[in-house]
This record gives sequence, C-alpha cells and structure tokens, in this order.
Amino acid sequence: MTLTLRAAALAALMIAPLPGAAQTADLPGYDRLDVQAAHRARPIAASIWYPAAGPTFVAPVGDNALFEGRPAYMGAAMAEGKFPLILLSHGSGGNMDGAAWLSAELAQRGAVVLAVNHQGSTSGDSSPRRTLYLGTRAADLSAALDQVMNNPEFSAHIDPDRITSVGFSLGGTTVLGLAGMRFDPKGMGNACKESEDPVRGCNFYQNAKVNMADLPEDFGADARDTRIGATIAIDPGFTQAAREDSLSLISDPVLLINLGAADTLWNMVDVGPNGTDLAARLPNATRNVIAPADHYGFLMNCKPGAAEILAEENDDPICDDPQGADRKQIHQQIIDQIADFVNL
Repeated sequence: MTLTLRAAALAALMIAPLPGAAQTADLPGYDRLDVQAAHRARPIAASIWYPAAGPTFVAPVGDNALFEGRPAYMGAAMAEGKFPLILLSHGSGGNMDGAAWLSAELAQRGAVVLAVNHQGSTSGDSSPRRTLYLGTRAADLSAALDQVMNNPEFSAHIDPDRITSVGFSLGGTTVLGLAGMRFDPKGMGNACKESEDPVRGCNFYQNAKVNMADLPEDFGADARDTRIGATIAIDPGFTQAAREDSLSLISDPVLLINLGAADTLWNMVDVGPNGTDLAARLPNATRNVIAPADHYGFLMNCKPGAAEILAEENDDPICDDPQGADRKQIHQQIIDQIADFVNL
C-alpha cells in the first residue's frame, strides 16, 4: 500500500463509526460547549446529550480507571423534532460526565440533556468553601440555558414549555434553588456538629473547619428561573436550611428521590418524615424511595478492581453498595422515574 493510500485508509477509520456502531441507530449524540457567564471569570464547561439524526464516530463519555463510560455519537446532527430539555446539576466533587449513564439513557428516550461543571465544586476543582455558593451554582445552569436557547442549532429542537431540572446531592439543592427555594445562611445550625456517630456528608466541611451555622450570603441567594417548569432532586442536601416562607411559593411539580431506607439513607439528605419532611412541606411534591441503596448508588457503575483502588488510596468507599443493592438496577429505577415524571 502506498503512503497516500495508507493515509486515506487511516482518515477513513478516523471518521467512520466503530465496528458494529452503524447498526446501533439509537446511540445518543453528544457535544460540548463553553458557556460565557458574567458571574464567572472563565467559561463554564458544559455538555449536551440529544437524540441523534445519524451516526458519526463513537467515543465513550465518562470512562476512566474507576467508572464505566457510555458511548455516544460525537457531534452528530440532532434528530428532527422538538424535545424536552433537562438541565442536570452534579453533586459536590462530581462532574457533568459522571452521570453519563443517566444522560445517555434520557437522550435515547427523547430528551435533550444539558449539564455543566460547577467551578469550585467539580472533579479536580472542589473546595468546601466554594461549594457552598448555591446561588452561583444555580446561575451556571441558567447561563447554560441562556446560551443554548440563543443558539438556533439547539433551540430549534427544544420545546421551551418542557424544561425540567434534575440534580443529585448538592445538585439537588441547586435545582431546588432554581425552583424558587431559598436557603438560610444561618439555618444549618448544628446539623454537622461533631458526635460519636458522625453525620455522613459532613466530613468534607468539618475537615476544612467551615462554620455551618454562618454560611456565605450567596448560600441564600434568590436563584429562581421561571423557564423551568418541573424539578427532580435526588438526595438533595441542606434542606435543613430551607426557608419556610419560600416553600409555599413553589407551585410547579417537584419529584424528590431518596436512595435508601432505614440505616442506609443519609440523615443529611433525608426529605421524608424522619428527616426534613420536605416532601410534605412543598405544595406539589412527590417523594419516592429506592431501596436497597445508599447515596453512592447514583454514581457510575464501577469497574472491576475499582473498590480496591479506592481502599488503597484511603478514599471514600463510593463503589461499595449496601447488601442486596444492585447499582445497575438502582440506575434503571432512577431513569424510569425521571422518564415517567418528564413524560418521555
């Protein structure tokens, strides 16, 4: 084979779908964008998943030494039609591609999923102090929504009357803020007080000596975005600090999902009657419990040997699920509940 023919063959391989991918018509499309926002000194990294019109080349999203990624058609054209939009907010220390299992499946079911990396509380850039700027976090998603809705390549395929926000953990807190919930910067009180039985989810702040009884003013910012018509919060944090006067003003439907029951549900994220009872205090909320499970069950499926790597690094046991729990089944229940709520 001549050098010219070799180059042509290599180029063809680079733009062709992976073997067998051409027969997989329902892989979602995936792309990235930089969101320009006045409240940030640098662009916000964002990703968008969507129903694809046809195949391009395939690459795994979110794949690393610990977690299994999900394949997607990179930069594919969007399928014809208008689709509901889901804004997705990751948890503390997470990232937009860490929920690839969820975003990919929702896109395959007919949704556009727009996610961001929240600076100061994302993978490789996670600070206990910066994490607590809830208003800034919510503004990230509003800015991403602005940019996508102002881009005809995307907006032509989005139904503006079907915008839902979904968040996990700190992301759940963030999307509740977008729905209109206000948080009292002094409302956490002694929720993370040292005790013989440490409150799970508090060590991150305790180790940095964050005064949970006196949080930054941005923690209590008014972040409501009226374009969002429904909210899904999975194990949301900090609802102990929810201002009662803001709850009655949230008339749009809210789905609250708790991962775990009894001893596996973290106290800090319990929105049921044994926790903050947020589900009963909101005018139009539903609470679902997925069990057996715990907080880490939302994270991506772990690769073989991942738990051992984490143990060697003395890291959190994020790959260890409670007895009887199956992370893939937990994911499927979350996907189904979101799809039903959004009416995909």
